Amino acid sequence: MGMIVLTGAAGMVGGAVRERLRETATRLVLADRVPMEAQPGEEAVRTGLSDLDETVALVKGADAIVHLAGVPDEAPLPDLLDGNVLTTHRVLEAARLASVPRVVLAGSNRMTGMYPATATISADLPPRPDGLYGVSKAALEALGRLYSDKFGLEVVCLRIGSLEAEPVDVRHLATWLSPRDCAGFFHAAVTTPGLRFLAAYAVSANTRRFWQLSPELGYEPQDDAESYAARVTGVPGDFFTDGVPQGGDFASVEYTLRRGGLA
Repeated sequence: MGMIVLTGAAGMVGGAVRERLRETATRLVLADRVPMEAQPGEEAVRTGLSDLDETVALVKGADAIVHLAGVPDEAPLPDLLDGNVLTTHRVLEAARLASVPRVVLAGSNRMTGMYPATATISADLPPRPDGLYGVSKAALEALGRLYSDKFGLEVVCLRIGSLEAEPVDVRHLATWLSPRDCAGFFHAAVTTPGLRFLAAYAVSANTRRFWQLSPELGYEPQDDAESYAARVTGVPGDFFTDGVPQGGDFASVEYTLRRGGLA
């Protein structure tokens, strides 16, 4: 490919996908609000994506945008709307104005975190957010669908699992996304032809995963959290049972009251 713009490049997901995207593109533009050091084949731009005209200039000439910038966890709703919804709208609008053909959006598994841990679900089911963060990601996905249906953009929304170097707790036996598989999913989301709109889970090949993969992406994950089962904290039988939501602790009342500014 030619030019790829990676927003939120300094974050955890950005760090996982950066090298693979650099190998794919003739030019990789790293955009973040914090300063970054560019490697050969890269350009670093410091921006908060708060101005539409500046965002249009940033993405002009790109073949794809991978949009990772945003608020990464539960927070007060105004902050989430600003960081995850309004910023995504500016990126999509900039893509439309600059004729960028494809945008990959960082969705989240947290938009379906209230489904039970005993259920296997697909991306076609309605959202059941486990908090305000999940609500903002559902809105992000809806914006992507709108810009695909109405304006003809190719939009892929990856519902990212639990990105960790290795699984830490029992929930990760289902939700873990290894850095290698994270890079593979995003590479596929950028390069797979013929995708008009697709919402898909990005999760490793975990024996106990409860999200179905989307074969349209053409990527088969390589890693399995079960290899680390003896080292994770918690008892599988306490999590993979009726009455426990897929979001785990993220789905608790206390989590949203404390972090969402509602207490």
